[in-house]
Amino acid sequence: MTAQYVLDLQEIDETQVAVVGGKGAHLGGLSRIEGIRVPDGFCVTTDAFRRVMAGAPSMADQLDQLSCLNPDDREGIRTLSARIRRTIEGIAVPDDLAAAITGALGRLGGQAACAVRSSATAEDLPTASFAGQQDTYLNIVGPTAVLQHISRCWASLFTERAVNYRRQHGIDHRTVHMAVVVQQMVLPHASGILFTADPVTGNRKVATVDAGFGLGEALVSGLVNPDVFTVRDGEIVARAIAAKHRAVHALPAGGTRDVAIDAGRQEQPSLTDGQVVRLVELGRRIEARFGRPQDIEWCLADDDFQIVQSRPITTLFPIPETDDRDNHVYVSVGHQQMMTDPMKPLGFSMWQLTAMVPMHEAGGRLFVDVTGRLASPASRAALLDIMGRGDPLVRDALETVLDRDGFVPSLPDAGPGGPPPVVRSAPAEPDPVIVAELIERSQVSVAALERDIRTKSGPALFDFLLEAFEEHRRVLGDPLNIQAIMAGMEATWWLNDKLREWLGEKNAADTLTLSAPGNITSEMGLALLGVADVVRPHPEVVAFLEGVEDDGFLDGLAKLAGGAEARDAMEAYLDRYGMRCVGEIDITRPRWSERPSTLVPVILDNVRIFEPGAAERRFEEGRQKARKKEQEVLSRLRALPDGDRKADEAKRMIDRVRAFAGYREYPKYGIVSRYFVYKRALMEEAERLVQAHVLAEKEDIFSLTFQELRDVVRSHQVDDRLIQQRKDAFRSYQALTPPRVLTSDGEAVTGAYRRDDVPAGALAGLPVSAGTVEGRARVILDMAEADLEAGDILVTTFTDPSWSPLFVGIAGLVTEVGGLMTHGAVIAREYGLPAVVGVERATRLIRDGQRIRVHGTDGYVEILP
Repeated sequence: MTAQYVLDLQEIDETQVAVVGGKGAHLGGLSRIEGIRVPDGFCVTTDAFRRVMAGAPSMADQLDQLSCLNPDDREGIRTLSARIRRTIEGIAVPDDLAAAITGALGRLGGQAACAVRSSATAEDLPTASFAGQQDTYLNIVGPTAVLQHISRCWASLFTERAVNYRRQHGIDHRTVHMAVVVQQMVLPHASGILFTADPVTGNRKVATVDAGFGLGEALVSGLVNPDVFTVRDGEIVARAIAAKHRAVHALPAGGTRDVAIDAGRQEQPSLTDGQVVRLVELGRRIEARFGRPQDIEWCLADDDFQIVQSRPITTLFPIPETDDRDNHVYVSVGHQQMMTDPMKPLGFSMWQLTAMVPMHEAGGRLFVDVTGRLASPASRAALLDIMGRGDPLVRDALETVLDRDGFVPSLPDAGPGGPPPVVRSAPAEPDPVIVAELIERSQVSVAALERDIRTKSGPALFDFLLEAFEEHRRVLGDPLNIQAIMAGMEATWWLNDKLREWLGEKNAADTLTLSAPGNITSEMGLALLGVADVVRPHPEVVAFLEGVEDDGFLDGLAKLAGGAEARDAMEAYLDRYGMRCVGEIDITRPRWSERPSTLVPVILDNVRIFEPGAAERRFEEGRQKARKKEQEVLSRLRALPDGDRKADEAKRMIDRVRAFAGYREYPKYGIVSRYFVYKRALMEEAERLVQAHVLAEKEDIFSLTFQELRDVVRSHQVDDRLIQQRKDAFRSYQALTPPRVLTSDGEAVTGAYRRDDVPAGALAGLPVSAGTVEGRARVILDMAEADLEAGDILVTTFTDPSWSPLFVGIAGLVTEVGGLMTHGAVIAREYGLPAVVGVERATRLIRDGQRIRVHGTDGYVEILP
C-alpha cells in the first residue's frame, strides 16, 4: 500500500488512530459533527514518522536500550530519552515529505499562523489520555518554522514524562508512533476546557467549564486561575469568577507572549451565561458522537466556538449498566470483602454466579444495588444501621445521597408512626453445637465437589459447575450458617453497646474475643509460626530459602540437612491453606499452592523475629487476657444497681461471643476452598484449549466471563481482539479508585467521619481493635514484599485473610478500607493488635518508616515528629 504522508482533517475520522494518532482521529471525528466548528488543518501521518525514524539506523538500538532500563533508573531514562530526541530533531525531513507538507500549508494560506500539535497513537484513548505528555507549539508562521516544529513534535514522543507515562500503562515504546496535526491558528477572545462530566465527583449530569481570556495556554500553564461554571440540565448551578490579571496572546511575527489585562476587565466573566450554556450543548453533541464523557478544549472568536481538541475523561469510574433510566444507588462489594483491586472478567462473573444477591460490575469491581432498600423507611433504617456498624463512611455516603430531594424514591411508611426504631436487645440463644455441625457440612460438601469434578471436562464441566454453584449458594444461605455468623456479630455489638452504657468502656468486646477458639484465619497465621519452628534449627535451609526466586523450590529442599522436614511442614501448610491468596475472591489470582514462594519472606521473618513455640504462647496469652477481662467486667457489673442481672446477661453474651466469633471466618474459607476446586478444573480446560491452538496461553481464559468461556469450549473459537480489549481495560481499571457508594449519575460518594474527638492533624478512621501502640510505619502494598521487624505497624490499603500470617509479627494495623466485622478487624482483635481501618488515603499520607501512634480504642492515627 502506498504511504500517505498528509491527510486533510476532513478525510479523517476517529477510527484512524493508527494513521493520525489519537488527537488527529478525534479532530477528524469532530469535524464531521453537525454544528461543531474545527479550525481547518491537516495531519502529517505516522507513515511520515516511520519514514523519518528509518533515517536513523541507531534508533532501533536506542529504543531497545530504553525498554531495558530499570523503571527506577531516572537518570538513565532522562539521559537516553534526551539523546533520542536530539537524534530525531537532527534528521533532515526528506524532500518529497517536505513538499507534501508545504503543499498542504499552501491550502491553508502559505504564511498563515498555525498550531503544530503532537498526535501519538497511544494518546486520547479510552484507557489512557496521555494529556500533556507530548508537545504543542502555537502561532508558528511560515513553512520553514512549521517543518522545524513538526520535527520537535516527533521528538517529543520521547520526553521523559511521556516515556514514564508509557511505562506506567504497560505500553511498549516501539509500538507507539507519532502523527502531527497542523491547524490554522485561532485568535480567541476567550478559551478554556469543558468537561462533560464533573471530573471530581464523576457526576455525568454535571458539566464544568473552565474559561479565561486569550489563548488557553494561560490556563494550562497556571498563569491565571480560570472562571469556573457548573452546568446541570441546561442551567448554571454554580459559578466562580476569578481575578484574571494576565492572558497569553499571539504575536504577529509568530510565537506568543503573556500580557497584562486591563484592571477594569480582570474580574469580568470571560463568558456570558448564554455562551456557557451554548458551549455545554455543543459538548453534549460531542459526547454523544464519541459515546463517553469528554475533556474538550475550545476557543471563542467572534462569538463563535471552535473546538481544538476532545479526548475521553479517563479518570471517571464507570457506571454499572442497567436496562432502565431510573436512579440507582450502588454499594461497593470490594469494601465489604476487603478487595478493592479490579477483578478480571472470569473472576467477577464467577463471584456474581455464586453470590447470594444480584451484583453489578463496573470498572472491574462489583456493586450491590440498594435503591429498593433505601426507598422503604423500614428497610432503610435496618440497612443504615448495619452499614454504619460495619463502615461509617458507607452509611454517611448513603445519607448524603438520601439528603438529595427526589433522587431515591420514597415508599410509604410502615404505619402511622413510621418504621419501628432499631432496638438492640439480647439476641435469641443459638446452640454452640451448630458450629461443629456447619464445619462438617462444609467439609463434606467440598469433598464431594472434589470427587465429582474429576470426571468432568468440556461442555459437561460447565453444566456440572452451574449445578455446583447452586450447592455453593445453598451452603452459604443455610439458615443455620446465617444464624451462627450473626450470633457472634450481635453478641459483639451487644457487649460493646451495653458495657459502654453500664461501665463507660469503649470496645470492651475487643479484649473479650482474644484467642477465641475455632478461628480458621487466625489459626492460619499461627500455623506459619509452626513452619518457622521447623525451619529455624537448620541454617542450610534458612540460607536456601533466602535465595528462593521461583516456585519450584520445594523439590530442592529435600537435598539439604533438615530440608525434608521443612518441605513436609510447608506442604502440610499448603494442603490446609494453599487455596488462599491476596484478593482471593477473584478466582484468577494465583493461590499459595500455585505460588508458594509468596510465603517464603513471611516464614523467614518469623524465623528471625520469634522464638520456638511462639504460636502456643501467643494463643495462651490471649486466652488468659480475655479470661482476666471477663472476670474484671463481671465484678464491676455486680457492683452496679441491678448488678446481678447485668452480670448474668453479660456472662451469657461473653460465652456466646467466645463460642461463635471464630466461626465468622469459616464461611469465607469454605468459599475459597470451593473456588480453588473450580479453578483447577478450569485451568485444565484452558490447557486443552492451548493444545488445540484455540488460545495463545492458559491465562487468556481470565479475560473471558464464565459464560463466554463456556461458549469457547463448545465452539473452539475465540475472539482474540476481545481478549486484548479486556486486558487493556483491566490495565486501565487498575489506576481507578473504586468509591464506597456510586450513583447511576456516575457520582462517586466517599462519605466522611462526622466526629469532633479527633485531634488536629490526626487521621480519622474506624476503631476496630482496642489499645494504643506507637511504632515504625511499614507501608506495604504487596504482601510478598513485606520486610517487617518486631514492633512495626502495618499500613496498607486493605487486608483479606491471606494477610493474617503477617499479623503475628506486627504491633498494630492501619488500613484504608475495612469495617468492624471485616477479616482484618476480626484477626486484629484475635491477636490483640490495636487497629484503625477506613483511614482515607493512609498509604499516601503516612510515609514508610515514619513513627506513628495508633489509637485503636478511639479510632485515629497520629503521625509523630
